[in-house]
Amino acid sequence: MSKAGKIKGPVLVTGAAGFIGFHIARRLLELGSEVIGFDNVNDYYDPVLKEARLAELTRLPGSVFVRADLADQAKLVETFRKHRPTHVVHLAAQAGVRYSLTNPDVYATANLVGFQNILECCRHGGVEHLIYASSSSVYGANRTMPFSVSHNVDHPVSLYAATKKANELMAHAYSHLFRLPMTGLRFFTVYGPWGRPDMAMFIFARSIVAGEVVNLFNYGRMRRDFTYIDDVVEAVVRLVPQPAEPDPTWSAESPDPATSNAPYRIYNIGNNAPVDVREVLHLIEENLGRIAKVVLVAIQPGDVAASWADIDALQTAVGFSPATPIETGIASFIDWFKSYHRI
Repeated sequence: MSKAGKIKGPVLVTGAAGFIGFHIARRLLELGSEVIGFDNVNDYYDPVLKEARLAELTRLPGSVFVRADLADQAKLVETFRKHRPTHVVHLAAQAGVRYSLTNPDVYATANLVGFQNILECCRHGGVEHLIYASSSSVYGANRTMPFSVSHNVDHPVSLYAATKKANELMAHAYSHLFRLPMTGLRFFTVYGPWGRPDMAMFIFARSIVAGEVVNLFNYGRMRRDFTYIDDVVEAVVRLVPQPAEPDPTWSAESPDPATSNAPYRIYNIGNNAPVDVREVLHLIEENLGRIAKVVLVAIQPGDVAASWADIDALQTAVGFSPATPIETGIASFIDWFKSYHRI
């Protein structure tokens, strides 16, 4: 049963035109919260999809949208002054591991400068709780499974991952200095309706329909903790009204990186059940009624062979457990995919 409810004050959701941001903003609006969406609607992937998401949001009462870039400090300050959000869900970022290999400057601007601007606005704006998106990619070269929030994450293998680790460090500094409650969320391979075209499931479905080759990296030996979007949303909306608090058991002699003597927390949001990508491809084939043309290729630079989320801390904090089997989630995604593309 959901424990989510209406948030008293306005909620700023950055990246509201993005996949996760759209779903979280919509859920908060459905719960009766006032939501200020903030997004620059860039062309990293098809802006038409982003505009379609925004069209869905603006039909709901309580929705306000600001089209601007996080690097535009003046516009962000103006947004905070005008709307006075009490809670912030910061999801805007330059995503993608592979894209970071060829476009590093974009990551520095969006993920570092943009986040710094958010931190300053939250600090001066009296925000009660900042939730921000980290990523499972921060686990990098770590091969201890499942990935725990208490593990060391000092060995990122992509610039994208490094910027997300930097966000966690920046957040802790502000939490320590200004007692600003901060919660970082390491998302694990989120999928579902309205998903990102640069993610595996979307790529697989699009390639199959077009009769194009599907590349399986690491020669098909890849496992991911695929997490359905509705489960992600449920976890986030439960966390929003629960500001992080100092951990009374935290020890400076044996520090746990997931907590602090500051109001700071890190959680994994995953399915806690890794799935072989070959099984995912097979389920997509079944739901589309078509067979993929598969080519096995080497792993890409910056990628990792497997991910698996330990979600014990999240379960303890908000009583959350994922509820969507991979078979159900993929069926829902393909239903949306066929409807959106009129297949």
